[in-house]
Amino acid sequence: MLVEHRTVSDETLNRLEKEAVDAALAAASAADIDAVETQFLGRKGSINALRRGIAMLPSEDRPGAGAAINKAVERVQNLLAERRAALESAAATAAPARTIDVTLPGQPMNSGTLHPLTQVSQEVKAVLGGMGFEFVDGPELESHRYNFGALNYPDDHPAMDEQSTFLLDGDRVLRTQTTALQGRVMEKRRPPFRIATIGRCFRYEAVDATHHHTFHQVDVFMVDQGIGMAELKGTLAEFARAMFGAETEVRFRPDFFPFVEPGVDYSIRWGGRWLEIGGAGLIHPNILRAHHIDTEQYSGFAFGLGIERIHMIRCGVTDLRLYLENDWRFLQQFAEG
Repeated sequence: MLVEHRTVSDETLNRLEKEAVDAALAAASAADIDAVETQFLGRKGSINALRRGIAMLPSEDRPGAGAAINKAVERVQNLLAERRAALESAAATAAPARTIDVTLPGQPMNSGTLHPLTQVSQEVKAVLGGMGFEFVDGPELESHRYNFGALNYPDDHPAMDEQSTFLLDGDRVLRTQTTALQGRVMEKRRPPFRIATIGRCFRYEAVDATHHHTFHQVDVFMVDQGIGMAELKGTLAEFARAMFGAETEVRFRPDFFPFVEPGVDYSIRWGGRWLEIGGAGLIHPNILRAHHIDTEQYSGFAFGLGIERIHMIRCGVTDLRLYLENDWRFLQQFAEG
C-alpha cells in the first residue's frame, strides 16, 4: 500500500481519478452518482485515503502531494455535479406529460373574506345609518382633555381608575373609549346632530378571556330638542332588534357614568337570561354647557357597546382574545359566502 511505501505516487492518484471519472460517466441515476462520490471522495473513499500518506512524506514533498490530491478531488467533484444535474434533467424530461382535461371544472381560487369584527361593524353602520346617524371618525391617539376632561371627569374622579391608560407623552393617551369624539364634535357643530363612531380603544390591563388591551367600540350620541329617556330606550330597542332579532327585549338599570345623568346599563334577554351589552344615559348638562349648548333648549342621549360583545353573544364565542390572534381556524368559521 501507499502508506507502507511512505509515498503518494502520481501514478496511483491518476489511476484513482480515472476510475472515478469512468464510474461517473457510467452512472445511470442520481443514486449512482451518490455511490461514486462515497466510493472515491467519502471519508473512507479511495482518493481521500491518499491524504493519510502525506504525513509520511519528506517535509519538502508534502505541499506538492497535498495540492495534487486537492486538484484531483476538485475535478472529480465538478464532474459529479455536472453528471447529477444532467441525469436529473433527463429524468424530468422523460416523465410523462401531465394531461389536462379542459372539460373539468377549474380549481377554485382562494379568496380573502372580511374579519368577523369588520362584518359586525358594517352591519352596525347600516343599522344606525338607517336611523339617521352620521358616522364620524376620531383619532386613536387622543388628548387627555377629550378622553376625560371634556366628558365631565374631574382630575381626581375615581371612575378614571377603571380606565388605566397607555400614556404616551404629557397630555396624550391612547383613547380608552370612542366617547372621546363627543367633545370634538360639540366644539364644531351646533344642534341638532346625530353622530356615531366605531373604532379601536386601548386600556392597560391584563389580557384574559374577557379583557384585552385592544378592543372595538361603537359610540352613539345625539342632541336635539326634547330628547329624553323615552327616545334613548326607543333607539336602543330598535337597534337591539336589528342586531339580535325582532323579538329582542331591552332592560335598563340605573348605573353611573360621568358623562351621562341619569345613567343606565342596558341588557338584552338572550337564551333565557339577561346579558349586559353596554352603558347609556342622557348627556350630562355639564358637557352641553361646556360647549355652549343651551341646556334649557337642548338635551341629548349617548350609548356605547363593544363590537366584540355583539359578535360573542350572537355566535357563542367565549374568549375575547380569539379576535386578535389571527388564527385561521377561528376566522374561517365566520367567512362569508
